[in-house]
Amino acid sequence: MTNRLVSCLLLPLVLALCAAACAQGAVRFGVTEDAGKYADDGGATFFPALTDLGMTQNRIAVFWDAAHPAEIQEKAFLDRSLPVAAANHIQIVFSVQPRHPTDVTSTPGGALAFAQYAALLARTYPQVKQFVIGNEPNQPRFWRPQFSPSGRGVAAAAYEQVLALSYDALKAVDPTIDVIGLGLSPRGNDNPDARSNVSTSPVRFIHDLGVAYRATGRTRPIMDELAFHPYPNPSSGNDPLLKGYQWPNAGVPNLARIKQAVWDAFAATAQPTFAEPGAGYLAAAAAPAAPPLTLYLDETGWQATVPPGERSAYTGRENSKTVSEATQARIYGDLVRFVECDPSVTALNLFHLEDESDLDRFQSGLVRADGTQRPSYDAVKSAIAETDGLCSGVEASWRHSTVVTGAAAAFGAARGRGRFGFAVGAKETAGFSAGVFRVGGRRLSESDRGAMAAALASGRPAPRLVARASGVARAYWRTQIAFRARSLAPGRYVYAVRLAASMNPSRTTLLVGSPFRVG
Repeated sequence: MTNRLVSCLLLPLVLALCAAACAQGAVRFGVTEDAGKYADDGGATFFPALTDLGMTQNRIAVFWDAAHPAEIQEKAFLDRSLPVAAANHIQIVFSVQPRHPTDVTSTPGGALAFAQYAALLARTYPQVKQFVIGNEPNQPRFWRPQFSPSGRGVAAAAYEQVLALSYDALKAVDPTIDVIGLGLSPRGNDNPDARSNVSTSPVRFIHDLGVAYRATGRTRPIMDELAFHPYPNPSSGNDPLLKGYQWPNAGVPNLARIKQAVWDAFAATAQPTFAEPGAGYLAAAAAPAAPPLTLYLDETGWQATVPPGERSAYTGRENSKTVSEATQARIYGDLVRFVECDPSVTALNLFHLEDESDLDRFQSGLVRADGTQRPSYDAVKSAIAETDGLCSGVEASWRHSTVVTGAAAAFGAARGRGRFGFAVGAKETAGFSAGVFRVGGRRLSESDRGAMAAALASGRPAPRLVARASGVARAYWRTQIAFRARSLAPGRYVYAVRLAASMNPSRTTLLVGSPFRVG
């Protein structure tokens, strides 16, 4: 093989490697805040504050009103503020949202009209290159219905149509536009009968989105980035940065859970999933027009206690647990450094720059309502300046899993006539099929294990399977498995259980106990 031929064969791989290496640059920082848009000076005071902090972007809300589907809402504010942002080198990101939670779902042709509105915005404001489609569609405050009357989740399927149509409409205007999907809330109860806030967890929503996407047979992506809002739990708003949530919700330390949910939902489809070590360049080489998905953390914030001396700038009563201003500063500085070391994260926006003066709303700003700076202002400014958006610690590494997270079993021997079974659990909900198998010796071969797995997976009778049980193991619960058999004949037996993840049944774990003797 000639050197020239070798060079020709290697060139695409070299280019793909370069693309993969260069794809993840410095994390960009900004705020999710409409103050600049609404300011009488068009943001002439607001945007320089972002520049001073080392921030480069401002995500603002742009509403779609089903009653006026082709009318750009608050256009005068946009026309006034966007040039001021540009003059201060601040990139504006549009979060295009239905004005009312049922605007899309209750309007005939609502999904298409929404997508056409996004395209109208792109043509009107060609300087805007990033569009977040929707806002927290897993929450009833922003998207309804979440469930059908029968209790089936319907929000993700309806939203999938909006996202796909918006992706196509925006790319038709400008293929370089960055289409950012979801903007998920970190939590949801997955309970259509909940007394309040009937909502969908982020993991369940991504699962349902993937089901809807696959059902369409679509051969194009629906998003370039995935937006996520890793807020702390409002019921314990003083949680430390790395507290997070239990599955199927997710917070700052649970970003791998979101990546796994995307892999479960979209693997082997035209929608890219997140990059994995050693695999990114292969994906780039195979599909250079569709690089790996990335994370856009476009909202998060920890509410801080208002000092007594600043209380006169606020009204009402606090409705949430808060952290001290010193704690907020420490969390924000640590947050900047944390996300910089996740190669999937491209941006982080804090909500807000400046507190809302009504204590019933959000006081998570770097600036108090009276305009004075919190300690977090300097903490964020210093962290961005020191790191320049690049990882200064150990870079996070993620690979998709093919097993059930946290699967474990507490096996034991038979406890007497008609009393045999064991306990199983996992850190995600999983279906299980368990069995009691008759074995010939004290040791099991790999072929023995394979035969057990096949027998449990098939659900059909098997020669050595003497008892079977099946059901669902709820996440974090210890589930007792009891077998319906009056007795076991004298001999040697073993317990085995096969778990399959509820969000992706192809992710399985086989657990086998030690053989025990009866009689």
